[in-house]
Amino acid sequence: MKKRIIHTQDLCKSFTSGNVEQQVLKNLNLEIYKGDFTVIMGNSGSGKSTLLYALSGMDTPSMGAITYETGDEETTRITGFNNDQLARFRRDHVGFVFQQNYLNDSMSALDNVMVVGLLKNSNRRELAGKAKELLHRVEIEEEDCGKFPTQMSGGMQQRVAVVRGVINSPEVLFADEPTGALNSQNTENVLNILSDLNREGQSIVMVTHTMAAAERGNRIIYLADGVISDEIELGPYAGNYKDESNPDIDRAKERHNDLKSFLQDMGW
Repeated sequence: MKKRIIHTQDLCKSFTSGNVEQQVLKNLNLEIYKGDFTVIMGNSGSGKSTLLYALSGMDTPSMGAITYETGDEETTRITGFNNDQLARFRRDHVGFVFQQNYLNDSMSALDNVMVVGLLKNSNRRELAGKAKELLHRVEIEEEDCGKFPTQMSGGMQQRVAVVRGVINSPEVLFADEPTGALNSQNTENVLNILSDLNREGQSIVMVTHTMAAAERGNRIIYLADGVISDEIELGPYAGNYKDESNPDIDRAKERHNDLKSFLQDMGW
């Protein structure tokens, strides 16, 4: 039985422009489970990113509750936290990868990762070892750790951003269109990294507008006008459905077709 890690109760988010109030999330009830790769999809304006930012504590809802279950018996309701409390909670429990990598141009790849890690771990030697190990895993070798963002390709920068997102071993890694600014090869590389992290147990919640990225998830949630329209469970990622050398290609094709049919039913 899956362990619940986040749940929301009657979550609402509204924005006011002039005298007009726009309700983006409408009494939304959702559960996120440990170890899942949860994908949130929907048309523009459906509330995808608003939901992601609320779940991660990057933004606060207008009404409703968000509760984390981060330990065996520990529950934390983050709605009602002030900014400092939210910042500490994000530091200890949450990682984030944005569409734009937001790396500091005056820092090396290694330092961009360590500056986040030092918020939680003051042992620089230990942290540097962990950061280099993670960077190596995403094919950024020792000689590249000293490069500045302006010396790196877009794909390399985003790989550094993924490492920055997981350096503090978050319970949940949130990703907002993490491949939206990348070419096809770099997109594949970043998605492979996310899939590998998930196979190792990392819980991921990702917003995307592409089917190729959505296929990496085992659970797809579709939003429409601020509510959950429907969802589908696909099971674990089975590899590229076009790769004839894939030993699990039949399952990969089945997942692809199931997702395609689901999205067509949603009017995507």
